[in-house]
Amino acid sequence: MKLYGVVGAGGFGREVMPFVQETLAASHEEEEFEAVFVVEFGDTGVVNSHRVLSTDQFLADSGEKHFTVAISDSQVRERISRKFIRRAATPFSASALNSVCMSGNTVGEGAILCAFTTITSNAQIGRFFHANIYSYVAHDCRIGDFVTFAPNVHCNGRIVIEDHAYLGTGAILREGAADQPIVIGRGAVVGMGAVVTRSVAPGTTVIGNPARVMEKRPG
Repeated sequence: MKLYGVVGAGGFGREVMPFVQETLAASHEEEEFEAVFVVEFGDTGVVNSHRVLSTDQFLADSGEKHFTVAISDSQVRERISRKFIRRAATPFSASALNSVCMSGNTVGEGAILCAFTTITSNAQIGRFFHANIYSYVAHDCRIGDFVTFAPNVHCNGRIVIEDHAYLGTGAILREGAADQPIVIGRGAVVGMGAVVTRSVAPGTTVIGNPARVMEKRPG
């Protein structure tokens, strides 16, 4: 029996599990498998008809183990992925059947592509990428590891997004130029509904239209 673990039984994990089950059923017609939730903390049992296993229970299973991490915090996602790989679990990517990945793209292990997401052409995407519903990545974009797109992110062509960046719901990134792409720096946060027209420095949070650096208010 092959185990496929969705790490995280919160809201996002529960959104991801139905299409994980659906795609596994389509590709494992003659093989036995079970899709389970895996949690580091909290109760085990059953959620939405799927068993919930603790991390130790999942990693101690003697069979073949695969996992993806449905947790939005990218630092937690990286920590969990390192731990599971060390314990002989293999990452798998989860794509909704109505997600679209066109031509010339490369997508790293552990990606989650939710319903109605699109990757057009010649995009390079790193490990454990999250694209939530209705988000897209257009041509010639380069996206690092552990990057998170909330719902309805518009990532237009020739954009570089570095590791651990987070793009909020409805964010729009203007297309860059071949010789001067727009760069979203490592660990940067693009706020909900922001319209990005220029590069964003690493570790910076930007908001608004056009996007500007969010300033801290005096205490």
